[in-house]
Amino acid sequence: METTPQKSKRGFASMDPAKQKEIASRGGKAAHAKGTAHEFTSEEARGAGRKGGLIVSRDRAHMVAIGREGGHMRAKKTKLRLLQSQELGAVPTWGTSIDSTRTSEKTPEENEQNPERHQLSA
Repeated sequence: METTPQKSKRGFASMDPAKQKEIASRGGKAAHAKGTAHEFTSEEARGAGRKGGLIVSRDRAHMVAIGREGGHMRAKKTKLRLLQSQELGAVPTWGTSIDSTRTSEKTPEENEQNPERHQLSA
């Protein structure tokens, strides 16, 4: 693998980050005071977001990857909620999903009398 030579930082890039921020802040304040600063309207922002979304969604492999990641995160959060509810002694009610926050009003001992009705499939 070939590495590219590093460019030396010059001018603004060579400054301390705090100094960069101070100068950029002054520039922004001056533009607002002068009236030349651009502020997006909700319509412009919506259009820009749509344009960005269209471009990103062209890459099918990328969309599949981020969708899969979202699915994995949802499953992880669902398992975490289930474990937390089990630690608190809550038992999900019959016919509800794991995502449901409702719990059985029966005590764990009462639920043990009919355990197959309250078991969750793994």
